[in-house]
Amino acid sequence: MSRARNHLRAALFLAAASARGVTTQVAAQRGLSAWPVPQEPSMEYQDAVRMLNTLQTNAGYLEQVKRQRGDPQTQLEAMELYLARSGLQVEDLDRLNIIHVTGTKGKGSTCAFTECILRSYGLKTGFFSSPHLVQVRERIRINGQPISPELFTKYFWRLYHRLEETKVDLAVVEVGIGGAYDCTNIIRKPVVCGVSSLGIDHTSLLGDTVEKIAWQKGGIFKQGVPAFTVLQPEGPLAVLRDRAQQISCPLYLCPTLEDLEEGGPPLALGLDGEHQRSNAALALQLAHCWLQRQDHHGAREVKASRPGLLWQLPLAPVFQPTSHMRLGLRNTEWLGRTQVLRRGPLTWYLDGAHTPSSVQACVRWFRQALQGRERPSGGPEVRVLLFNATGDRDPAALLKLLQPCQFDYAVFCPNLTEVSSTGNADQQNFTVTLDQVLLRCLEHQQHWNHLDEEQASPDLWSAPSPEPGGPTSLLLAPHPPHTCSASSLVFSCISHALQWISQGRDPVFQPPTPPKGLLTHPVAHSGASVLHEAAAIHVLVTGSLHLVGGVLKLLEPALSQ
Repeated sequence: MSRARNHLRAALFLAAASARGVTTQVAAQRGLSAWPVPQEPSMEYQDAVRMLNTLQTNAGYLEQVKRQRGDPQTQLEAMELYLARSGLQVEDLDRLNIIHVTGTKGKGSTCAFTECILRSYGLKTGFFSSPHLVQVRERIRINGQPISPELFTKYFWRLYHRLEETKVDLAVVEVGIGGAYDCTNIIRKPVVCGVSSLGIDHTSLLGDTVEKIAWQKGGIFKQGVPAFTVLQPEGPLAVLRDRAQQISCPLYLCPTLEDLEEGGPPLALGLDGEHQRSNAALALQLAHCWLQRQDHHGAREVKASRPGLLWQLPLAPVFQPTSHMRLGLRNTEWLGRTQVLRRGPLTWYLDGAHTPSSVQACVRWFRQALQGRERPSGGPEVRVLLFNATGDRDPAALLKLLQPCQFDYAVFCPNLTEVSSTGNADQQNFTVTLDQVLLRCLEHQQHWNHLDEEQASPDLWSAPSPEPGGPTSLLLAPHPPHTCSASSLVFSCISHALQWISQGRDPVFQPPTPPKGLLTHPVAHSGASVLHEAAAIHVLVTGSLHLVGGVLKLLEPALSQ
């Protein structure tokens, strides 16, 4: 890939796709001026997304960049040049009323809560997040809704042509995944900052300890700009405190929801899961601070800030949430996070957890949801895990955390909705090859089988050799042989995995008849009978937000409209 294409890709991501590790919410009361829109009569939304995908760094080049990464500070400096080439200046961003949130988990939910609270006050909001689940345009939301395909197409080509006209030879800039040198840190004057829960994630870029990751995430702090964080382990919290003190950023620890509920009715949340209470607590502080600094009427403080708490970090003021705040928390929607779809005998549990702590929270949520279910009469219940993990995450550690859910079947597949993603530009990913993602799924299966054998020591069996022209495009044979337990399968795409799991019993997901030979695999054949006769099927989809997005695309076709 040429240097010019990488320059353009970085700038396009700045405008249309936030770096994966940082979620930025913008609440603005004024817009920015724009030049005339170029006419693209023949260009549709999918054409724009396909062009964006051609600018995506390929897998080989990405590995080369990781090996040869230079001074990360130059990456952020170059982003200012890309912004100027697009027709804007950093000063234009300074005039926006921005809330900037980072963290390794919960930042998207935190921003969703915050944005919904502000909208409940009648404010107009913009929301910039990553990654998307079904369509790229989800990353940019106005008043809670993704921008339309027409708007995305219009502004994509405007930016594309602008950058084509101003090509220069600059150092390569890699769009990061959050932290001090991430492209979104071009924001110099946010109104308030937030740091959600921290854990081990993206270690090849952020560091191999949670303290190093905390140093990166604290890079969004700005002098004089208040910042809030939730309860963290002592080490990361101390790092955040030290970074804040170095640049004179007032940093506060959020009170819990229990503190804010004291003396009033419980706060109802639109997102399930006990861990969402931490995200909601942070969101309340961010919205409260934003409202105060913008001279809007916020909640009334009922208790003063208390200094000298946990590791010398002051506790933020405790206040009584207003009716607008309560409404915003209750109405918050954030697809793919602790989301439940009940469809006939199938119940789909969707959560894009991808770190050890977020998977632990996912397991607690899933098990609590099962405890509160209505038990069917007249047949067995079956539990199925659909899993994939990407990047530099440790799949064995994540899968071990999922073992207590006692799944009857574990299913693994890449984050591809179909075997070929040619007609589905939103799901294309050129940063990995097909061989890489399939081999990784087989490794996930081996990890699961090893854990399964440790628990139950089942009899081992040999899988039949795939026949030429047989179902290998749909169902991959176990690899290597003699290591697969009787409860795990690997499929070549999400669609095929869902076909097997649902057995045609989902009233919405009704794909064409599976290719001949699907059930020749012994586990697929026996499992199909079990699933077809089950009174209830509970499916947990987790490990990757991209996997969850692919599942949602198939289960909820309206999201692609």
